[in-house]
Amino acid sequence: MSRFSQARFLISAAVPQQFPLDVGTEVAFAGRSNAGKSSAINAITHRQALARTSKIPGRTQLLNFFELAPGQRLVDLPGYGYADVPAAQRRTWPPLIEALRTRVSLKGLFVIVDARRGLQDGDENLLGWVSPSHAIHVLLSKADKLNRGEAVAALRAAEAGLAGRATVQLFSSLKGTGVREAEDTLEAWLRGGV
Repeated sequence: MSRFSQARFLISAAVPQQFPLDVGTEVAFAGRSNAGKSSAINAITHRQALARTSKIPGRTQLLNFFELAPGQRLVDLPGYGYADVPAAQRRTWPPLIEALRTRVSLKGLFVIVDARRGLQDGDENLLGWVSPSHAIHVLLSKADKLNRGEAVAALRAAEAGLAGRATVQLFSSLKGTGVREAEDTLEAWLRGGV
């Protein structure tokens, strides 16, 4: 049974004025285009299609807010890096994401990183953007694509690269690897345990 059985879509925000009221607790999900962000959201909430998935980079083009319980929200951010999105649309993202960063309700950030690629420049830029008051948890997604030795090496490399700036774990939405651990982290943050 899902701990987030009440999860529902709230709004796709194109401008900060469309954000929900800045009360309660929010956790944002970010990552490179096609890193598995929407799949991670669906796996953690045990909802097959809460967040729309696609093989086409750039499917998420607005800030999508989901209510997990009263006063508890998850925010799905547009992917960074390559995305099949017009440049004009891409230029609207930085002000939106900057407005999100200043919200009192934002408590933490899940960063989705393809385990086969490891931390890249875009991920490092995101880690530099996050406020020191925000918790960060990295999901090394698509871990099912690696053998055991490769997965262990990817985890160790990420831990070394993060140097204590974030917690990190292996994750596979396809095989269920790390889903419970990610749920525990999300639930703790939403309840104020950041």
